[in-house]
Amino acid sequence: MQLSPSQALEAVLFAAGEPMKKRRLAGLFEVTLDLLEAAARELAQDLEHRGIVLIETEDELELRTAPEAAAIVKKLRESELSRDLGKAGLEALSIILYKGSATRGEIDWVRGVNSGAAIRSLLLRGLIERTEDADDKRRARYTTSVDALAHLGVTRKEELPAFTEVSQALSERGTPDTDHDA
Repeated sequence: MQLSPSQALEAVLFAAGEPMKKRRLAGLFEVTLDLLEAAARELAQDLEHRGIVLIETEDELELRTAPEAAAIVKKLRESELSRDLGKAGLEALSIILYKGSATRGEIDWVRGVNSGAAIRSLLLRGLIERTEDADDKRRARYTTSVDALAHLGVTRKEELPAFTEVSQALSERGTPDTDHDA
């Protein structure tokens, strides 16, 4: 089955789970910006009266939940926040803490699995913050928040168990050859 341009756009935006630059999408699909915007209009029309909407700014596109779904989404988030962080969340948070900051690709590399859900949970809880990566503006870098330190009962990350040793081991482990966070 061949996907239409709007279906392919929907799949990529869903998989990304974050805003994507129109220029990057046009390059990915090897089409002009005009063709990309036509696919975006078609996708927006296809999503009318659905649970998700296409958000479009001058230079970005993103899939989001429809405003009409706000109450049920709020209920879901509240139930997520009432649960423990879990092993995946603690691992991702630890990597970010001990490295000082990390991209999703770096976290995935150390954990050996996709960390998207764990990162999302940490962001929702306010334990990590997302910033632009200085080395690659297309990629996000995650740092811990003050709330994370308070949650862990420390005032500085250097108070964490074996901070120096673990930080050094993580820096020696290296990073992936290619980082697909862009």
